[in-house]
Amino acid sequence: MSESRVTIKIPRALYDRIRGLIRDSGFSSPTEFIVHVLRDLLAESGDGEADTLSRDEVRAIRTRLRNLGYLPGEMRAPEEER
Repeated sequence: MSESRVTIKIPRALYDRIRGLIRDSGFSSPTEFIVHVLRDLLAESGDGEADTLSRDEVRAIRTRLRNLGYLPGEMRAPEEER
């Protein structure tokens, strides 16, 4: 099943910063990173769409964001996350 997509415009400088941040992070593109950040924010707000993510997916996203410096807390490997 293919998910329908839309285009969202962001400033080029922000896109370039994200592209630099995700280098060697496991994200394959700025778009993938942005989608994960938005899903994480929705998960925190209790929005129904975020309910489609498993607990492990949310944990992995939070770990990535923490390792990239977007969430507070010490950096740690995903297997250490509880």
